[in-house]
Amino acid sequence: MTRTTSTVVIGAGHAGLAMSRWLSLRSIDHVVLERGEVANTWKTERWDSLRLLTPNWQSRLPGYSYDGDDPDAFMTMPEVISFLERYAAFVTAPVETGTTVSRLTAAADGYTVITDQGTWTAPTVVIATGACNVAALPSFSTDVPAGIDTVTPADYRNPGQLADGGVLVVGASATGLQLADEIHRSGRQVTLAVGAHVRAPRTYRGRDIQRWMDEVGMMDERYDEVDDIVRVRRLPSLQIVGTPTRTTLDLNALTSMGVRLVGRFAGISEGRAQFSGSLRNMCAMADLKLGRLLDAIDDWASQHGLDAQLEPPSRPDPTVVEDSPPLGIDLTRGDIRTIVWATGFRPDYSWLDVPVLDRKGLIRHDGGVVVDSPGLYLMGMPFLRRRKSTLIDGAGSDAEDLSAHLTAYLDQHVAANV
Repeated sequence: MTRTTSTVVIGAGHAGLAMSRWLSLRSIDHVVLERGEVANTWKTERWDSLRLLTPNWQSRLPGYSYDGDDPDAFMTMPEVISFLERYAAFVTAPVETGTTVSRLTAAADGYTVITDQGTWTAPTVVIATGACNVAALPSFSTDVPAGIDTVTPADYRNPGQLADGGVLVVGASATGLQLADEIHRSGRQVTLAVGAHVRAPRTYRGRDIQRWMDEVGMMDERYDEVDDIVRVRRLPSLQIVGTPTRTTLDLNALTSMGVRLVGRFAGISEGRAQFSGSLRNMCAMADLKLGRLLDAIDDWASQHGLDAQLEPPSRPDPTVVEDSPPLGIDLTRGDIRTIVWATGFRPDYSWLDVPVLDRKGLIRHDGGVVVDSPGLYLMGMPFLRRRKSTLIDGAGSDAEDLSAHLTAYLDQHVAANV
């Protein structure tokens, strides 16, 4: 059976739901296809202790926002799931759950979306499947010696599932830091392989760092206002963690509790892990960028006459790096029993049968408007239209912009076919 609508939205996470809301507000008939349930990724691919990295006040979607009594706290995963489920009900999103898209192709009058529950045709399609579908593992991950378990953050739930013994966590962005901390606290010796990272305090001068970035306007910085959008879209996530105590978790905090730092994991040769010698430079660069961020906040606070109301400016201690970090570890000795690949994710477009991918397998787009494929749109990717695009708080603004473009396209499409 083939059904027809004006827009097919693929994915019922926060980005897809935000787009659904704006399509409804613009009176565009549409359907939202979801392979599992609403908020499926939040339900099936998150570890037990994870909380949002953004404060509750920043959980804002079109026409809906957090209304509890603790705006500065951080939602647990069950709370996030409940929030999104309530939002889907609030906007009466036309979600068809349990519907897996197997193929998207171009058609004479738009697109054909083939699913395990039938086929849809539409002149416009919004891809809101997210940026984190498949773990981005290094090519040498297949060279890990036998006897060492490997796990990605999508599979990890808690330290109890790991073998006894040492753990090598690879990647020092928000996820890597949180997992290194939790696994170390379980009694295991943890080594953290550190590559490029973005250091940030949880709070600064008495305010949450997200509050500062929101007020200063950094979160609303547009993709067409930066010098090198390709580089910016590849930046790691901030090294922040959401905890009831608003703790700052950085490399210094980890080393103070006994986690050992090594450089970027560069390869495996004859069972020996090889690490880059650039650890000190990586940390120095992160410290430098942190200083620039805090300088920008201080300047903004002074310009707005807030200095007297705030704690005085301060700077965290530089990242401490041992004099000679090891450049290798023999993985065959048994000291390391598990490797956690916190090396990021990439989207899965294996079902996409439209020539819109670049050489890295990413969709070519201009602020979410897919290049060379009229009527095709993208949501939920890093810095799609704004710095906050991947956050719950960023989906609404992007959806408003893209739904306006989509509406104009549909108007032209209808006029051309009258």
